[in-house]
Amino acid sequence: MPLDHLLVTGGAGFIGSHAALHFARKGVRVTVLDNLSRSKLLGRRGGTARLNWDRLGEESVVRRVEGDIREPGLVEELARDADGILHAAAQTAVTTSVKDPETDFSINAFGTFQVLEAARNSPRRPAVIYCSTNKVYGDRVNAVPVREEGSRYRFAEGHESGIAETFGLDLCEHTPYGCSKLTGDLYAQDYGHLHDLKVGVFRMSCIYGTWQFGVEDQGWVAWFAIGALGGKPLTIFGDGKQVRDVLWVEDLVAAYEAFLERGPRLGVYNMGGGAENTLSLLELLDILRREVGDIPQPAFDAWRPSDQKVYVSDIAKAQRELAWRPSVGPEEGVGRLVAWIRDHPRFFADSF
Repeated sequence: MPLDHLLVTGGAGFIGSHAALHFARKGVRVTVLDNLSRSKLLGRRGGTARLNWDRLGEESVVRRVEGDIREPGLVEELARDADGILHAAAQTAVTTSVKDPETDFSINAFGTFQVLEAARNSPRRPAVIYCSTNKVYGDRVNAVPVREEGSRYRFAEGHESGIAETFGLDLCEHTPYGCSKLTGDLYAQDYGHLHDLKVGVFRMSCIYGTWQFGVEDQGWVAWFAIGALGGKPLTIFGDGKQVRDVLWVEDLVAAYEAFLERGPRLGVYNMGGGAENTLSLLELLDILRREVGDIPQPAFDAWRPSDQKVYVSDIAKAQRELAWRPSVGPEEGVGRLVAWIRDHPRFFADSF
């Protein structure tokens, strides 16, 4: 579909800012909406949202609007002449959702409803991309048999390709975060069916890359890289053998673009690096030792609620329907991230 104007909610965040800049540099008019609340939700380092906000202001085709997706009428006004909406605004931390489920639900469920209503009521009938999460599958993933190896867990025979979109969602623990994101996920799908909107739901695994200011609760690759470079103590929850498929952020944005250009009217995709691009925490530390040199030995603590020993996205559907595949592997990606952190020490003055 031709794209003239894209609205990005959560545009000052890691994924939202990358997507906004990608499309802006291709000549698309971009409006970014963000309430810059990351500092309140995730602690001091969250103030780095301002860095992405300022970076967006350097692009002449980017309009920045400071506001909240829950504010009555605001998203509807901004979406009125948009051809597409990338809904990346969210409360993103599992532990925060447990401590404050009301705020988590308000942002992730009600906020998504506001975005979908804005799309439904817009005369332009914009396409909607919803940033969902692998946490919609909850603790059920831990029922998949795994085998333990020296530095990692691995799905047992029969599940080597990872978790497909048809994997069950019911009768398992999700955490409030998983529940609120699943609410938005299902609403997005239903608005596609009921109101004939083009909707893409991307259930994301571990997305990482430059301009990511990870915290302990969210953005673990960046968090460990920042800590390793700063010589800071790191904590592993669990035994460190838990595995995720990792996806370089620019590969994610390429998948969004592919959906807008040639995707179906309604698509649901498990989105990550897939079985060829996986890392355990212990393996990440090995890469960081090669990139950085000596790093502090991590401390170990109890497993966190609903943490999955292995989560790997089966990305076959996205490859088939979007003619897309990841291009940056973990070794290259972590190396790029480390180099970027080294080149921007002023961003990490409280870590180094």
